[in-house]
Amino acid sequence: MSNFIPDHRNPLFTVYERYPQLKQRVFMMIQGYDDVNDVRHLKNDPLFKDVLSGEMASQSTISRFENCFDKQSIFSICYDFIDRYVENLKGRDEVIIDVDGTDDPTHGNQQLSMFNGFYGQFMYNELFFHDGDTGQIIVPVLRPGNSHSNKWYPGILRRIVQKIRAKYPTIKITIRSDSGFSGPAFYKVAHQYNLFFATGISSNEILKKKVERVEKAVRKLYLEQGLKHQHFIKYTYQAKSWSLPQTCYAKIKSTGIGMNIRHFVSNIEEKNAREIYFDFYVKKGDASENRIKEVKNMCFSNRLSNQGFLANLFRLIASSLTYEFFRLIKEEIAIISDETAKKWQVSSIRTYLLKVGATIKVTKRRVYYMLSKSFVYQDLFQKLITLK
Repeated sequence: MSNFIPDHRNPLFTVYERYPQLKQRVFMMIQGYDDVNDVRHLKNDPLFKDVLSGEMASQSTISRFENCFDKQSIFSICYDFIDRYVENLKGRDEVIIDVDGTDDPTHGNQQLSMFNGFYGQFMYNELFFHDGDTGQIIVPVLRPGNSHSNKWYPGILRRIVQKIRAKYPTIKITIRSDSGFSGPAFYKVAHQYNLFFATGISSNEILKKKVERVEKAVRKLYLEQGLKHQHFIKYTYQAKSWSLPQTCYAKIKSTGIGMNIRHFVSNIEEKNAREIYFDFYVKKGDASENRIKEVKNMCFSNRLSNQGFLANLFRLIASSLTYEFFRLIKEEIAIISDETAKKWQVSSIRTYLLKVGATIKVTKRRVYYMLSKSFVYQDLFQKLITLK
């Protein structure tokens, strides 16, 4: 990805190329150092000198590096994200694309930081496209704070689908998203490219009337008795802005203390409402929402503290690259079949495998890393570093 980063510096005064700068920024975040100022404390760290094959760039150099991006370079990196994902689809007959967004509160006069009424704060609006099976980030997107959930979504989805279908014309693509991503533009894309989908839909007066009779029955038979129960119904609905009617479902649930009614739209015909909801739709919680939590809270995409919008978009990309490194480690752990480590999130991998005590000895020819004999996961560590 460093090949897409612009470099207009005078080569006579250039010490650090773009690749080691990008590598330093990402590897610092992998080790938990999210702030560029941490360079001051790591300047003489032999581990980073070994990984980077040289001295670390200073805080000011990395700050200038983060602010060097233009629209062309950002678009190129985003397309490269998609291309790398498409390359990994070889041999697969079906893909699930999870779409979800999250907030990042802003502070100060940051470019395109705007107030979002839903979240009730000044913020940036992050959008992620994930693979529902592997957790791979297809592409990360940063949007102005006042963006609606589906802003830019249909257009980006169209580009992703076009790239997938260009290489794998017969692959089955299924989209999974919340109600914020339901809209006429999405259904148009789904119809045009024969996409399958299961997406939430916000309730309105028409939908309330469609479930009114069943809701009264569930309320009387179960809620008034303090019992838990859920019932599904199927109906056809077409909003005024939709070009075609869609098959919709409603889950009317008595929790024992209240009613919970949810509507969703799906064109998956081989499954009934219960199967679509429980066997497919709700799995988005782990496949997408938990992965976003890892990117946001464990790979620091919630630290978009630059003044410029493109600089902050690069920080989101760097956090996504950090997440991808950890995802690859997860894949290797799965190959080893360590049942305990399979459940680890990013923070656990960092704590148990990367942030461990060691004695480092530097000679003229080599760097020696001597781990403690009491290192709890030394067997797993040894298997990982020797895995081919």
